[in-house]
Amino acid sequence: MSVLDDFRLDDQVAIVTGAGRGLGRAMALAFADAGAHVVCAARTVAQIDETAALVEQRGRRALSVPTDAADADAFNALAATTMETFGRIDILLNNAGNYATRNTVPLGDLNDDEWQIDMDVNLTSKMYGARAVVPHMAAAGRGSIINLASIYAFAGRKDWYTYFAAKAAVVNFTRSLALSYTDVNIRANAIAPGPFPVSHFADQASVFNPKLAVPRFGQPWEMGPLAVFLASDASAGVNGETIIIDGGGLAGGVTPPTWRPRIALPGGAA
Repeated sequence: MSVLDDFRLDDQVAIVTGAGRGLGRAMALAFADAGAHVVCAARTVAQIDETAALVEQRGRRALSVPTDAADADAFNALAATTMETFGRIDILLNNAGNYATRNTVPLGDLNDDEWQIDMDVNLTSKMYGARAVVPHMAAAGRGSIINLASIYAFAGRKDWYTYFAAKAAVVNFTRSLALSYTDVNIRANAIAPGPFPVSHFADQASVFNPKLAVPRFGQPWEMGPLAVFLASDASAGVNGETIIIDGGGLAGGVTPPTWRPRIALPGGAA
């Protein structure tokens, strides 16, 4: 048997939220290339229909289910529809997330609704997804849950609270989830992407691009192999981990890689 066989997802069923575009679409198509059938979930019907068509072009079955991942009832319905159609759920990719409100907001101007919306979209949606699929995975005695975090889970920024806090919480939610279901062979891991051109980094090329260890933005397709690895038996011993894919951005510290502060040193050097 080839080592590559461990990466196969033949006839497994993957739910992908935020599957209509960008990184979610890239990972959904990678699952299909590895042999999985894909349930494409997002709020924009035209986009998930397009992703589903691309999955079917790869010879796999696809299902489009309009879903607001931040709505518990909608996620429960997504899981139920998947079971009715395929009879199994092997993989959940909790990809949905966004900057739902203003980004940099002084603490005194941050209102309760903004805080809650960002938490619901970026964190609570992950809980809703796991809660909806775990009973089905447990009954089958196997499953892989992949949560999308961010490199901002490991850094802070002035006056930017909600997104950073939510993504940091995703990392520890994933750890707790991993520890809770080892007895039924359900693994949980997270991916923390950095600068990709489909994200908010797209207008910050002058800040991020020149000093990255890999001196370019990531490309959406590069997320696919990592997602397949975490979904497949190739990562059977990986549980509760967060894998960073950021071109080395965090390797140089938590500040933007091009920022070089001048600090006065004894003797006048800087």
